[in-house]
Amino acid sequence: MNKIFNQIKLAFDSLMRQKSRTILTIIAVAIGIGSLIVMISAGDGLKGMVLSELEVYGSDMVNVEVRVPEKGGMGSGADMVQGVIITTLKNSDVDEIRKLDNVEALFTYVIGQEAIKYQGEAKSVMIFGYGAEAPLIENIPIEYGRFYTVEEEESISPVIVLGSKIKDDLFGEDDAVGKNVYVRGKSFRVVGVLEERGATFGMSMDSMVYIPTKVMQKKMLGTDYVMGVSVKVGDDSKINQVKEELQALLMERHDITDPEKNDFEVMTMDDAKGMMNTVLTSITALLVVISAVSLLVGGVGITNIMYVSVIERTFEIGLRRAVGAKREDILYQFIYEAGVLTFLGGLIGVIGGILVSFLIYIAAVSFGINWSFAVSPLSVILSLLFSGFIGIFFGVYPAKKASNMDPINALRQEN
Repeated sequence: MNKIFNQIKLAFDSLMRQKSRTILTIIAVAIGIGSLIVMISAGDGLKGMVLSELEVYGSDMVNVEVRVPEKGGMGSGADMVQGVIITTLKNSDVDEIRKLDNVEALFTYVIGQEAIKYQGEAKSVMIFGYGAEAPLIENIPIEYGRFYTVEEEESISPVIVLGSKIKDDLFGEDDAVGKNVYVRGKSFRVVGVLEERGATFGMSMDSMVYIPTKVMQKKMLGTDYVMGVSVKVGDDSKINQVKEELQALLMERHDITDPEKNDFEVMTMDDAKGMMNTVLTSITALLVVISAVSLLVGGVGITNIMYVSVIERTFEIGLRRAVGAKREDILYQFIYEAGVLTFLGGLIGVIGGILVSFLIYIAAVSFGINWSFAVSPLSVILSLLFSGFIGIFFGVYPAKKASNMDPINALRQEN
């Protein structure tokens, strides 16, 4: 043990003779390790955020979304971004879905963006046309008033529920419930105000409003189709059965025989979580690989600095061999030097990576994003082990070159 300690001390002293070169190499390794920690932490944080957002939906929910046939993908939301409007999921389809066994409740939804006005004040908002049974399926917390009723939706009553920020922007400290706002020149009576909810998937939940789906269809859009349907299953154990029944029903109604040509996507929450977990894990793995490449670049720098060090210390190596040092002693000396470089770089990188990960967490929380600070001990251990492996791997070649030097030629070369 004492011999190992002496060799580490000797390695450190040798490196300090070329401080600038040593520091630059340590920084290169630290950046690689720090990036590795940050990427793993960010991936875990993102995964935690997305999966926690999905927790708002119960395990007893099945979701149906329209999509472009033969395209698959994420459903209507992704298609809307590309300007695609899909009109195949009709109100009549929804009426048939409601008749299925084990369907306890359901709500349809459409989404749009409009200006909402009150006493000359106007705000651009996301309008969610949500069915009246939505609170039975999705967590929609009301702070003042109430959510609209099935009777109000069926009678096409112009009622609206405001997000907390929209209420504050339009009414300030005044009570909004019972007042009328205007959307597309049409009067809507405010029946409720939501609790402050922050952001979900980067979208402010406090800057949106809800109106009944059928009211949005009849009074604003003039349509009879929806973007999707969320179904609450009465018996959790039969959720996959309900999913299959939904697929069969819609394929029959839409005259589809090949599932690859479906113009809809049926997904349980377990399906959604599994898909998102796979996607996010793949993204994290890709980012880790990219970070590992930067660490490999640092390893090449280690080879370079050690190789130059061997050349500069030819006489020293010859002298040590001449006074009895074995080849193994020279070999281990240079391997220890590479190890010290990567250990210091790895240690600084881990500390820096944790610090940056914490700053990302602070920034995300300040923007209302439900982010978690996650740096697992396993990621730290793996990063340090990888750093050590890089040091040994890239330090072996120059170390072997040093140990194989002929002492007489080494002494002769210096003189």
